[in-house]
Amino acid sequence: MKEFELEPGEHVVKESRKHWFLFLEELLPYAIIAIIPFALPKFLVLAPSLAPYTALFDYQAPLARAVLGAWLLITWTGAWGACTRYFLNAWVLTNKRLVDIDQRSYFHREVSSLNLSRVQDVTTNISGILASMLGLGDISVQTAGASDEFHMRGIPRPEQMRDLILKYAATTEPKNTGI
Repeated sequence: MKEFELEPGEHVVKESRKHWFLFLEELLPYAIIAIIPFALPKFLVLAPSLAPYTALFDYQAPLARAVLGAWLLITWTGAWGACTRYFLNAWVLTNKRLVDIDQRSYFHREVSSLNLSRVQDVTTNISGILASMLGLGDISVQTAGASDEFHMRGIPRPEQMRDLILKYAATTEPKNTGI
């Protein structure tokens, strides 16, 4: 299924997703949450007053297995949601417009497009040492409308995308015929 149809004479120039580092950063809490039931009994043994509670983590008991299964299922579902959002969210630059495909939840997707002829200003923002080293940042695209603004957060090489947007916006500007 296509998210949007290309107009006649329109072609995709660049497609971009959130930087891979931000994706891993979003998955890290789920990895930690998944490890807790296996690591917590090891830490409880270190505190003698809490040592009796390690019996709760005996996964040979049916109830403990059920609780562990539910815990891991909920964690996996959250991590899968993060993966889904990463792979389905995209910014697509064509020679005529900028398209934002935003997967908000499993069954809620929003697709917005902006004609490049309406672009007035494109701003990049790279803040922090890590963002500078990894080459990730944000882009804001200001349009000719009253308060229309397009935001792309956490994309790789934002300067390159900004330059491409400006390049194609300049070629799609309405021509002044002098009439």
